[in-house]
Amino acid sequence: MAARSKGSRTPAGGTPRIAVLEDDESQAKLLQYWITSQGFACRAFNRGNDILKAVLRDTFDLVILDWRVPDLSGEEVLRAIRDHVREPLPVLFTTGRDREEDIVHALKSGADDYLVKPLRRLEFLARVDALLRRSRAQAREAEAPIEAGAFHIDPHGRTLHKDGQPIELTQKEFEMTVLLFRNVGRLLSRAYLLDTVWGISADVSTRTVDTHASQLRTKLGLYPESGWRLSAVYQHGYRLEKLSGAPVKAKSARARRGRTKRRKSR
Repeated sequence: MAARSKGSRTPAGGTPRIAVLEDDESQAKLLQYWITSQGFACRAFNRGNDILKAVLRDTFDLVILDWRVPDLSGEEVLRAIRDHVREPLPVLFTTGRDREEDIVHALKSGADDYLVKPLRRLEFLARVDALLRRSRAQAREAEAPIEAGAFHIDPHGRTLHKDGQPIELTQKEFEMTVLLFRNVGRLLSRAYLLDTVWGISADVSTRTVDTHASQLRTKLGLYPESGWRLSAVYQHGYRLEKLSGAPVKAKSARARRGRTKRRKSR
């Protein structure tokens, strides 16, 4: 994968990840160059089945689909994405078809936007940027404080408080925390976490993600009895969830019963 440049970062805490379906090798390389020149991460695929498998098991912020490609067409990939991907995922169609009925058909099939080839760099990047702004990963301001239950996170000041008490985190722990709390309820793949926290050219194993997740679970108390759950999804990644009606800790309940008995005995 291409190295990360000093471009825009998503409010989710990292670089936007974009998947491109394009069977023309020169066109695919051109789109990759345009996209990475903006500081975005890009993976290109030349077969519909390949990009669909990647989207279903990985995490992306935008998908760009060519209409006519080997095996599954861009339209078939789009329908599968809308049927099986729960998180909001913007899709941009690019194709040589320029008839009005084709454009309407693509939009009705679930595409968020449509561009007719030959693509023009500035227009293409403007459409990509607009879709990213509208996507869930771009929904909030990057430096805006995060208020989540007992947690107060200040990305700008790089501080985290729980119940008013500061919690010390390493740089990567803090960045991963911001990413998780910006995406509560969203399943984030290990590859996505590696890309956005450690950088797409970083030579680290997926055990790094697992180790940091375990440390955050302990340091922040992300357990069901505290109203939060940081769960590992087998062969995929992690999801942070806010639980409603979290049970009272048994120890606290016993302590209250003890205080009640003492009051009655007086």
